[in-house]
Amino acid sequence: MNLRTPVDPVPAATMLLLRDDPQFEVLMVKRHHQIDFASGALVFPGGKPSAGDKVPEWIDHCTGWDSFDHTQRTLRIAAIREAYEEAGILLAENSDGTTFEGACDLESRKAVERGTQGFLDIVRDAGVRLRLDRLTQFARWVTPAFMHKRFDTHFYVVRAPDRQIAACDGYETVDAEWLSPRKALQMGEAGERTVIFPTRLNLQLLAEATSAEDCVAQAEAREMVTVLPEIVERDGKNVLTIPENAGYGAAYEFVD
Repeated sequence: MNLRTPVDPVPAATMLLLRDDPQFEVLMVKRHHQIDFASGALVFPGGKPSAGDKVPEWIDHCTGWDSFDHTQRTLRIAAIREAYEEAGILLAENSDGTTFEGACDLESRKAVERGTQGFLDIVRDAGVRLRLDRLTQFARWVTPAFMHKRFDTHFYVVRAPDRQIAACDGYETVDAEWLSPRKALQMGEAGERTVIFPTRLNLQLLAEATSAEDCVAQAEAREMVTVLPEIVERDGKNVLTIPENAGYGAAYEFVD
């Protein structure tokens, strides 16, 4: 019997960027094969908050600041930063309230990733504000208790700026592509891409929507249930399952 005390999950944030061009699509990135978590997998941009995501100076450089507590502010800033670093998409508005549509410099993105330049400095110098209030909570998943590395991941959904061009960073991610949720699922089933359990189920949930607007509306209306997968035994086989009230139906996956 394994009596190891479960490690505490680390907060994390993931961004589901949507568009309708010409069909409903989500931006996905392929993780570098040398990354220790989900290496080589097709995922949504995301990661852990950094120390710079938590500083109070962000109050002057974000929209919707007063609508969220410190935890939600930090997670939303982290989600926007990760999308900037990994995919070159900056969810922000100009000083006149219009959507920021500029290009994101690759060297600046890499500097933020390496920690040699602060994301706050990038935002301040660009004269823009992060759109925290545009993010809608889509899901929340906690890594199973038996795993050695655990995350408490908040998924946010948002329509991507129309004129920004997604591009991988070549460091954490080696590809960035817009895919319909059904196409991404098909690629996973065919073995063309590695799609891990949480990503697969969230793609299935995305596939229930007909457009970016419909997806956001469904997320706003859905009751948020924290998903903590666990392994149960069925007919002598180990099965990874989630709560049936989480909104994904009877979801499971056989594990070795």
